Amino acid sequence: RDLPLTVRTTCLAAHAVPPAFSGRPDDYIDDVCAWLPRLQAAGLVDAVDAYCESIAFTVAQVERVFLAARALGLPVKLHADQISDFGGASLGARYNAQSCDHLEHTSVAGVQAMAGVGSVAVLLPGAFYFLRETRLPPIAALREAGVLIALASDHNPGTSPILSPLLILNMACTLFLLTPEEAWRGITANAAAALGLERDLGTIATGLSADLAVWDADHPRDLAYTIGGHPLRRLFKAGTEVIGGNSVAA
Repeated sequence: RDLPLTVRTTCLAAHAVPPAFSGRPDDYIDDVCAWLPRLQAAGLVDAVDAYCESIAFTVAQVERVFLAARALGLPVKLHADQISDFGGASLGARYNAQSCDHLEHTSVAGVQAMAGVGSVAVLLPGAFYFLRETRLPPIAALREAGVLIALASDHNPGTSPILSPLLILNMACTLFLLTPEEAWRGITANAAAALGLERDLGTIATGLSADLAVWDADHPRDLAYTIGGHPLRRLFKAGTEVIGGNSVAA
């Protein structure tokens, strides 16, 4: 209502089994698959996500959701390998997932599978921090395989109640040992790729959408270094200034 923001909507209904379906996860997956056509018709779904993990849904259950999404022409994403090597990254790759999130326990084989189809690795340092996790995602393997690394807040009340992308920048550098440049790409160009928007957003070039933020900073490391600051000076949406003034040249 207040700003001309771009919103991408992902259906993550297959995240946890609701209490009403306790002991009946397959019945719940039936319902999720039945909801998707109606949600798509209402314009509420740009992609379909699921959580493949020992505490969530099995590979077979997630595949049912992905097949329903594929039948509707919807891209898929996956929350994968957060607490165990459940084969989630490889599963996502089999369905050409736009992105796979978490990945703390992903194997080298899973990383290679993601690289083979161009899935983006979305790292979630906020969840890692809030849950006091100790196992880092396979950063070196992702780099070596050429997998794009994006960052996200994973904002949710259970495991990552974090609203600040700048705090995520800091956590990515301090907890996951990304360079400031890697972290900056993670919330711009690579984040756009994870949303299927890499042709329009995330970089500055002639002919692109001109969604621009002007920061009071000399280098990306300044934004990753500071905790609690928010030195935004100007904000442009499709080339039109929506926040700021004339104190900084666009």
